[in-house]
Amino acid sequence: MCEIVGVMTIALAIKVDDGVVLAADSATTMLQTDSSGAVSVMNIYNNANKLFNLHKGLPIGALTWGLGNIGPASISTLAKDLRKRFDGPAGSPGALDASSYDMETVSQNVQQFLETEKYDPAFVGVQQPDRPYLGFLTVGYSSGADSPQLFELSLGATPTVRQEVLKDDTGVIWWGQPEAISRILNGFSLDTPQALLNIGMDAASVDPVMRGLRQQVSAQLTQSAMPIKDAIDLAEFLVYATVQFVRFAPGNPTVGGPIEIATVTKHEGFKWVARKHYYDRKLNPAHLGS
Repeated sequence: MCEIVGVMTIALAIKVDDGVVLAADSATTMLQTDSSGAVSVMNIYNNANKLFNLHKGLPIGALTWGLGNIGPASISTLAKDLRKRFDGPAGSPGALDASSYDMETVSQNVQQFLETEKYDPAFVGVQQPDRPYLGFLTVGYSSGADSPQLFELSLGATPTVRQEVLKDDTGVIWWGQPEAISRILNGFSLDTPQALLNIGMDAASVDPVMRGLRQQVSAQLTQSAMPIKDAIDLAEFLVYATVQFVRFAPGNPTVGGPIEIATVTKHEGFKWVARKHYYDRKLNPAHLGS
């Protein structure tokens, strides 16, 4: 048997003029593969960490989905390893200079660490289609910048992609199990294109019909000028809606557990809004910011 930890999740970011809200559930799924290659769910835990502060003192955060570990280390542990590097003394390898860093370079350093130093060595000899998928979002403000940037890193089953998302735009972007949010924001299921084909629509007509549907029925729940607190409330609602949708839908409850939320803003930096702890905070004051 081969075991894989998969973060089958809902992870989302809401970008508004005042900053970015990051939110995720806490479910992680243990998958097992038998000798025939069949994959099944072995267990589901509800306390995985998917949201991270990447530098104490700078407005930089991160979000993950997909693969839950590389070798023996969870993505959470690796994110903290990366944070330790970014937080290093001035002049040390990878340390960020608060007066001159930029998010493009930070995202490149994230890719170097996760892909070159960790992911590729762990999956030497595994061909591209068989490599597990890992998604990682790096969010933050470059030194002196007025607007945040979001860089999505995708490793695994397809060639590596690192791209800026919501560039020069605001709104909601999400990953993991997207069906519930698609129904809420887009107004239709992700299965709608196939359903149109099933009932006899010509294949060439599906794309223009879907574009027309989106224009007619999509819900505009975000505005660029909405206060950050309202963006927080919307993020919580969308994650909670996904948790409940998966709970009542047939199949395993692979989205669940506590909802974690953080904000990244220019002046307040990275701030936790909702967070779980496995230790008594009164007994561990040194860990309050970790």
